[in-house]
Amino acid sequence: MDLTVLYKLTYGMYVLGAFKDGRPVGCIVNTCFQVTSENPLLTVSLNKNNYTLDAIKEFKRFSLSIVAEDTDTGIIGKFGFSSSRDNDKYHDFGYEVLGRTPCVKGSFAGRLILEAEQFIDCDTHVLVVARLKDTVRGTGTPMTYSYYHSTVKGKAPKNAPTYRKEETKVADTTAKTLNRYECDICGYVAEVDGELPDDYECPLCCADKSHFFRIE
Repeated sequence: MDLTVLYKLTYGMYVLGAFKDGRPVGCIVNTCFQVTSENPLLTVSLNKNNYTLDAIKEFKRFSLSIVAEDTDTGIIGKFGFSSSRDNDKYHDFGYEVLGRTPCVKGSFAGRLILEAEQFIDCDTHVLVVARLKDTVRGTGTPMTYSYYHSTVKGKAPKNAPTYRKEETKVADTTAKTLNRYECDICGYVAEVDGELPDDYECPLCCADKSHFFRIE
């Protein structure tokens, strides 16, 4: 079976925010879809190991901020490649409370306030069916998952339903050889002529040079 056909499915990028034990937590999700038009229901997919899922089960209310092409990529890196269990993901960006949910500050295409009504077990993931409670208009063009991969050069976190292992590619011996360094936090690959500069910072998750290792 050719699983690469699944790559043709389209996805967006969303920052999910919720409160747990009085503090804001959150994560990046890429699987969200509208189920009904009247009194709208939406569904998002979350890995069972996701700390934010525990928050939604407890409090029910959560927000979805629709990532735009001009959204700070540091937000994607912070919310997508670390756990709220032991990180304050909002520290560098701040947040505002909308509809009793935390929304990370920044430029977004829009925001949705939802309240969970059903949790459907799907092997490694849980589908959260939620009722739309409020919306906030934003600006910019919504970022697609394709744009994230092709332009931002980002990878899917291992908890994402779309995660897949990278295939080993055969090097083009006719092209100029650049050194490749991969970020051990978000997987971003930097290609440079020589060594990474000492003040290099990952454009996706803002990690410093110490988090990069050379790959072939």
